[in-house]
Amino acid sequence: MILNDTIIALATPSGAGAIAVIRLSGPEAITICSAFFKSIHNKDLSKQKTHTIHLGHIIEKTKTLDEVLVSVFKNPKSYTGENVVEISCHGSIFIQQEIIQLFLRNGCRMANAGEFTLRAFLNAKLDLSQAEAVADLIASDNEASHQIAMQQMRGGFSSEIAKLREELLNFASLIELELDFAEEDVEFADRAQFKSLVERIVFVLKRLIDSFAVGNVIKNGIPVAIVGEPNVGKSTLLNALLNEERAIVSEIAGTTRDTIEDEIVIGGIGFRFIDTAGIRETKDVVESIGIKKTFEKIEQAQVVVYLFDAEKFKTNSEKFIVEIEKIKNKYPLKPLLVIANKLDILSDSEVEALKASIENLHLLSAKTGIGVEELKDKLLGFVNTGALRNNETIVTNSRHYDALLKAFEEVTKVKYGLESDLSGDLLAIDIRQALYHFGEITGEITSDDLLGNIFANFCIGK
Repeated sequence: MILNDTIIALATPSGAGAIAVIRLSGPEAITICSAFFKSIHNKDLSKQKTHTIHLGHIIEKTKTLDEVLVSVFKNPKSYTGENVVEISCHGSIFIQQEIIQLFLRNGCRMANAGEFTLRAFLNAKLDLSQAEAVADLIASDNEASHQIAMQQMRGGFSSEIAKLREELLNFASLIELELDFAEEDVEFADRAQFKSLVERIVFVLKRLIDSFAVGNVIKNGIPVAIVGEPNVGKSTLLNALLNEERAIVSEIAGTTRDTIEDEIVIGGIGFRFIDTAGIRETKDVVESIGIKKTFEKIEQAQVVVYLFDAEKFKTNSEKFIVEIEKIKNKYPLKPLLVIANKLDILSDSEVEALKASIENLHLLSAKTGIGVEELKDKLLGFVNTGALRNNETIVTNSRHYDALLKAFEEVTKVKYGLESDLSGDLLAIDIRQALYHFGEITGEITSDDLLGNIFANFCIGK
């Protein structure tokens, strides 16, 4: 894929602001811009050094469009590896469009989604996994997802894969060489050393594949369903967690008839809380639909919070214990956090009795906020952030995850082949496939369709 034209797009968010940045990239970027840029010091933009900034005006014939700062980046020392110009103009939508339209009439075309980063990849400024990390970095909305995207953009993940691929490729070359001397029955690849390498690759791939479970929740947030009977304080708890009046609170049972969702960040991790309709027997058609949705949301949630009224527990404890056991039995693989609400109106002896009745019970008052911060700490405890704290590579991209699974399958076949003393030609087939899937991650192996799918998810201007 060769792109020889010059592209232009707004690099800052669309809309009015203090300033806007318009980016051009391509062989004629500096030449096109210099034709309409008049420096206040009469500099010729095309003769300026790379990585310099110049003050002047964008002028069309006799009409001054704006006073601007123009940044010049000459190939290959630019983001895309091409000549790049970034024009910082005033943030008026009218000014932005006037400048963009001027250059579109004079040799530029509008950039496609992600085309600047695509050119960076095609010009070997980034590998494919680093390029994908750019989109993740833009989309990151909490500390953890930002940290992972930064690590991947710096090449942490791709360098680990590239190293494994290089070592496997060296042995693959020796295996292939053996095939050329099949009649002499010689071995160039030390089988014991090769077996040790394959075992190490299997170990690393297994760790990377397992990390996707953590990476996926960090990237997309952890859905938490708040369930329980009507009027036990689920909406009040949601409001307390979010620190705003997000859900309608009423003493009338069944007020929440649909699910309400909102997100907060706890300890750098995103949590998506889902306030559900109260679970009870009802003949109300609308409320019944809401209760049905409650169970659907429990299915989708990764953590379930069961909330009950501590005051009602005193007179009907068995009912609540049965409900808790029902949820445990129906969703045995989901972490369940049992919470007693209305701590503020309980005596010390009643609190102790509650703790003795239910194991690992958390008590709080959604109304006054007592125990809410401790609840956040407990929720954070459900996330295994050890790998993140240790700065280990964490996989967050489903395409990478799929390629890792396929590579793992092929390397496992190679391992079995070595243990079974299979011939070199049979080993070579599986090694080639493993190398192919490694290459898919870093971009040594690509297709136009694959690149189209990846960069279509980028914003225009990046």
